[in-house]
Amino acid sequence: MTAVLRTNDRPTGRGAAIARLALLVGIGCGAAELLAGPAYRTGVLTLGPALQTMRWAATVALGGAAVALSVAGWAGFAGARRARLVALVALAVNLLVAGPPLYHYWQVQRLPHLHDISTDTTNPPRFVAVLPLRAGARNPPDYQPGTAAEQKQGYPDIVPLVLAVPPAQAVERAERAARAMGWEIVAVAPQDGRIEATDTSLLFGFKDDVVIRVAPAAQGSLVDVRSESRVGGSDFGVNAKRVRAYLHRLAAD
Repeated sequence: MTAVLRTNDRPTGRGAAIARLALLVGIGCGAAELLAGPAYRTGVLTLGPALQTMRWAATVALGGAAVALSVAGWAGFAGARRARLVALVALAVNLLVAGPPLYHYWQVQRLPHLHDISTDTTNPPRFVAVLPLRAGARNPPDYQPGTAAEQKQGYPDIVPLVLAVPPAQAVERAERAARAMGWEIVAVAPQDGRIEATDTSLLFGFKDDVVIRVAPAAQGSLVDVRSESRVGGSDFGVNAKRVRAYLHRLAAD
């Protein structure tokens, strides 16, 4: 009888071992994703290998999720509760790891392939103070042909904001809103109605530059905002989200 129980336990033990392996795969892939950004920021990896690390980690995590799902299904049928529990945890961990890169990939497929967003696509605000900081950046500071048409199609809601206050007061409000966004203020030129700032992403440390232009308008002041990434052909919609968030904060001030 004892021998029979031991024999019957072997598949259950193998299932639990496979579930634990899938869990370790998810944890390892998650660590790789978390370390890719700091590795790029510190110069250990260049951008290409760092992004490839993210992609491969997500791909392997998907495989780990498939294995964990299979084990969970088998364990449920076989009544192996411990193996099923470990498999479900492994499934959740692997999906959590694979989710963000897959979401970014989905965004790249559906969003405009842009890295420069401006509320004024005819005469966009120009960078001045941040130009030395952009030396060597992959993306030039000049507004590129074709950007306006793509933006109008993909982000038709990105438009200037009118504030019912004089320009001097509008500049003060614009600077206050920029600081509230957590940006690093590079320059404030009230006489030119211009504010320049830099926003740095948390994981990879990507730097996007922002310029705000305040001009007199019939109803008070016209505020234009431009946000451009220093690297990357596609920004995953980050610059558009930044401009929207800033305008919303400024309007609510």
